Amino acid sequence: IYNLIITITSILIITAAITIGAHFLPHRNTDLEKSSPYECGFDPLNSARIPFSFRFFLVAILFLLFDLEIALLFPFPNSTILNTPSASITWALAFLLILTVGLAFEWAQGGLDWAE
Repeated sequence: IYNLIITITSILIITAAITIGAHFLPHRNTDLEKSSPYECGFDPLNSARIPFSFRFFLVAILFLLFDLEIALLFPFPNSTILNTPSASITWALAFLLILTVGLAFEWAQGGLDWAE
């Protein structure tokens, strides 16, 4: 029970330190651009029907796809403690191999080139 108390106390101390640091450390120099509600980079006085590039959506979807691997591989360190760590290592390596092949395919097809 002492380990639990120490863990919870250290989590609360670290969280409080990060929160206080994030509140007091940054310089808040607000100007007209920062306080503007339009964050997308488009002129708010023009038409809202400006078409996006298809390449933008493709790169965004690829980012989400490859960023999802972090969430899927997150329980991997805990699974190595199980009775069969070789099985979890095999599944993780197979998953990373599939993602690597997909990345190589997208790279070869030019899907990662931002400018045409």
